[in-house]
Amino acid sequence: MNTVSELAARLLDKGWMLATAESCTGGMIAAACTDLSGSSNWFERGYVTYSNEAKAEMLGVDPALIEANGAVSELVARAMAFGAVRHSRARVSVAVTGVAGPTGGSKDKPVGTVWFGFMVDGVLSSETRRFDGDRAAVRAATVQYALERLLQLLA
Repeated sequence: MNTVSELAARLLDKGWMLATAESCTGGMIAAACTDLSGSSNWFERGYVTYSNEAKAEMLGVDPALIEANGAVSELVARAMAFGAVRHSRARVSVAVTGVAGPTGGSKDKPVGTVWFGFMVDGVLSSETRRFDGDRAAVRAATVQYALERLLQLLA
């Protein structure tokens, strides 16, 4: 069974829905989920919030939080995950915000830096990873990690 099928089975077992809030992946996590037939039974919605304005308008992320920490930060990832649940009927969410490259990196946030936010049944968590490779590789690794980590958190 592949990761998405396993994720679907766990969510269906619990009767929970998933929402995604994506920046650097541009909807690739939602696409991976909805590639599976029957996903409407466990996938509620996906937000592609690439701009800071979209993060604020669609997910309720405080613009002052983005201003103080940058869009690629732990606090913004957590606020995105929280907002995805708050603004949907989902009980589970994953949020990603990162620097996919090849431009946009800095000393503090080099290309490949991705913050993940997760909300599972009211519990908010976050973590960061740094992925190697070009833009496509960073985005693909982000999608894979997000799905695998969701599976672990739902176990």
